Amino acid sequence: MIHTYKLGGYNIVIDVYSGSVHSVDDVAYDIIEMFETHTEDEIVSAVTEKYKDRGDVNENEVRECIADVKELKERRKLFTSDPYASIASGTKFKSNTIKALCLHVAHTCNLNCSYCFASQGKYKGERALMSFEVGKRALDFLVENSGGRTNLEVDFFGGEPLMNWDVVKQIVEYGRSIEKEKGKHFRFTLTTNGMLVDDDVIEFSNREMHNVVMSIDGRKEVHDYYRKDYAGNGSYDRIIPKFQKFAKSRGDTGYYVRGTFTHRNVDFTRDLFHLADLGFTQLSMEPVVCAPTDPEALTEEDLPKLFEQYEILANEMLKRKKEGRELTFYHYMIDLSHGPCIYKRINGCGSGTEYMAVTPWGELFPCHQFVGDEKYSLGNIWDGVKNEEVRDKFRKCNVYSRRECDDCWAKLYCSGGCAANAYHATGDITGIYEYGCRLFKKRIECAIMMKVAEMTEGDT
Repeated sequence: MIHTYKLGGYNIVIDVYSGSVHSVDDVAYDIIEMFETHTEDEIVSAVTEKYKDRGDVNENEVRECIADVKELKERRKLFTSDPYASIASGTKFKSNTIKALCLHVAHTCNLNCSYCFASQGKYKGERALMSFEVGKRALDFLVENSGGRTNLEVDFFGGEPLMNWDVVKQIVEYGRSIEKEKGKHFRFTLTTNGMLVDDDVIEFSNREMHNVVMSIDGRKEVHDYYRKDYAGNGSYDRIIPKFQKFAKSRGDTGYYVRGTFTHRNVDFTRDLFHLADLGFTQLSMEPVVCAPTDPEALTEEDLPKLFEQYEILANEMLKRKKEGRELTFYHYMIDLSHGPCIYKRINGCGSGTEYMAVTPWGELFPCHQFVGDEKYSLGNIWDGVKNEEVRDKFRKCNVYSRRECDDCWAKLYCSGGCAANAYHATGDITGIYEYGCRLFKKRIECAIMMKVAEMTEGDT
C-alpha cells in the first residue's frame, strides 16, 4: 500500500508497510500513481502525452523511471505487502506486564473549565484526594506487575494534582526509596493548570519530574473564556508568569504546554504562536473531546479550516527553524529512521493492558478517560485486575481489530487511534472516531512534509 500527496511544493510518496518516504518529481509521482493499475505502455503513453509541451520528457526517460520504480518495489521500498496482519492478534497476549500508571491524586480542581471531560475534576463522582497509603500501594502494585521492565512511568493527574501536593511528594519519595532494592526506575510526570505553582513545586519538579505538562489554551481571550475559577474569573494572568518561570527553570525542555482548541478557536495557530512568542518552545494543542451536540464541538465545516491551520503551522515552524527560533509541536514529532517498534505501531498506547489509571481510592480503569464508567472498572490495586473480560477487550484492541483501518495508509502511525475517543464516538473501543482520523492524517502529512523539507534543505 502507498499514499501519495502534494504539500509544501513537494510530491511525497509513503510506502505504508516499509515506512519508506520518497520525495519525487512530477513524472515519477504520476508513474507511481499509475503503476499498479496500468501496463507499462499505458503509463508511457499517458505520461508522455501529459508532458509533451515540456520538451524534456520522452519515452526512454519514462521507461527508465518505470524501471527505477520496479527496482524500488523489488527492494521493498515501494508497494510492500503487509507482513504484520498475521501476527497482530497475538501481540498483547504474551504477558500481564504493566509499565505505567496514571495516579488520580485529586478528584477536585480549583478551575471550572467549561469543556472539562472530567466534570471539573470530579469524574461525575464525589470530590476526593488520594491518601499516601493508596499512592504507596499503587507503586507497589506497579512494581509487582512490571515483570522484567526497569523503567516505569507514573503520571500525577487530576483534577488538579497540586491540590494534593504533599502526597505527591511523599509518593515520589517513596518511589525513589525502593528503586535500588526493586531494580526499577520511576519516571514521574506532572500535569497542572498552574494555579498553585510556586517555588517549592518548581524546585521539586525540576529534581524529580521527568516531564511537566502545563495547561494553557493560548491567547488571553481564549484561555480565560474556558479556564475560569469558580468565581468566574479567568486564570491567564495568574498562571502565565508562573509557567514562564517553570519552563525557563527546566532549561526549556522536559515540559509541554498543552492547550485545547474548540469550535470557538479553530484558528488555533494564533494560540500556538502566541505561546511561542511568550517563550514556550514545547507545544501541544489538542482538539476538544465532547458530545457532538455541545456548542464547543468541532463541526464538519471546521475541517477545511483546521487542515489549513495545520499547514500554516508546519510552514511557520520550518520558517522559525531557519531563523533560529525552533519550536516543537507534539503531533509533528516523527522519526522516519528510528521510529516506534512494530509492537507500538500495531497496539498503540497500551491502555487497559500495560497502562492503567488509579482513582483516589485505588480502583483501576483502562485510562483516565474511562474513570467513572463502572463498565470499565478493572479491579483495584490490592486485589489486582479482576475484570478479565474488559482487559481481554483491550488486548484485542489494535489497528488490525478495526476493519475501517484495513485500507488506511496512516494505520501504522496512529495504531488505530485512541480507544477512549472511539468508545465515546461509537460506543465501542474498537470503533473509529472518524473526525479524529481525518485530523490525524492531516497532521502526519504535515509532519512528513516537514521532514522532507528539512532533508531536502540539507542536501542543497
